[in-house]
Amino acid sequence: MPTTQSETKRKSAKGKAAPDAIKLLKEDHREVEGWFEGFENTNSAAKKQKLANQICLALTVHTQIEEEIFYPACRDAGLELDIMDEADVEHDGAKKLIEEIEAGKPGDDHWDAKVKVLSEMIKHHVKEEEQRDGMFAKAKKADLDLDALGEEMQMRKDELMKAAKRSN
Repeated sequence: MPTTQSETKRKSAKGKAAPDAIKLLKEDHREVEGWFEGFENTNSAAKKQKLANQICLALTVHTQIEEEIFYPACRDAGLELDIMDEADVEHDGAKKLIEEIEAGKPGDDHWDAKVKVLSEMIKHHVKEEEQRDGMFAKAKKADLDLDALGEEMQMRKDELMKAAKRSN
């Protein structure tokens, strides 16, 4: 049983306490990294398709919660515009590749290469966010309520994942 009002409030739709915003985003990063590794280590077309679908959905939801909630909060807290603008451009590039991957299938020309390039783009983006002086470090130093942001992001993530499952 939660002991404080904030613990009670910070429940996700699944009933678990929502992580702070940065922890949530890092958990997403680790999950997708594992799927990219699995993709690289299999020759099974069916497994590649399943992993690509998981990667594309997770990244679509992840970028959406960053763009709708986390990035605006960072901008409002005064994080440098250049670091935020770079993240936006990286997201745009990833979205284009995700669209191409979702429109294709294993065996299509350049399909595996697109997943590989997406992996490399995401590795770069994650490094930019997570490095010692990166966006996450700057967000921690800024006047942001990371717990409240995490709660809002978790609720939105749950909502987007539920909607995606309904449409499949």
